[in-house]
Amino acid sequence: MEENADGGDASVVPYGRCAAELRPTEPVISPLELLRSEKVVRICAPMVRYSKLPFRALVRRYGCDVAYTPMIVSDSFVQSSKARDVEFTTNYDDRPLIVQFAATNSADFARAAELVAPFADGIDLNCGCPQRWALADGYGAALMKKPELVADMVHGARTRTSLPVSIKIRIHGDLRETVELCRRAESAGCGWITVHGRTTKQRAEPCNFDAIKIVSSSIKGQIFD
Repeated sequence: MEENADGGDASVVPYGRCAAELRPTEPVISPLELLRSEKVVRICAPMVRYSKLPFRALVRRYGCDVAYTPMIVSDSFVQSSKARDVEFTTNYDDRPLIVQFAATNSADFARAAELVAPFADGIDLNCGCPQRWALADGYGAALMKKPELVADMVHGARTRTSLPVSIKIRIHGDLRETVELCRRAESAGCGWITVHGRTTKQRAEPCNFDAIKIVSSSIKGQIFD
């Protein structure tokens, strides 16, 4: 395998390298185009510590159509070049790729989206992580109670990049709140919404597919579970 002058693997390019080095070997189909098609789309969801480049390369070998990065905390990604090089690497064939961020404000989310835009095909905002640290710091599912902020972050990222912006959520105990959150995100330009059919407090309980159906029928855009 060819190496770069600095000894690194030429196929693995940190976020800061020239975008021209990341041209895929074949034309990239956008995630939205895939999701709007009639074919079954095989997606590798973001998984903490697992869905980094080597794992994404493996699942693509077995027919994965779209892959997500693990959740990346946007403020440290924006502030630290070391964090960027550690948290985000990709290569020629790592497409279509959606980069998922955790954020608490529009400025960090939009700037993080802007930084990865030359190397990605979509940006996702995590509004569903139920881990204690995330909730305590205002990330993930903490955003479920802040529909105006979510809409502002979606709009901010949409204005700073040409990429589709999506959100991943859980459901509220009162589904009217979930519908309102989705409608606000959609109005702000959200390309699609991934719904985990459990509340923030639920873990192993059965997924509520009826709730997903209700949410899906209440908005115009794409809903995935």
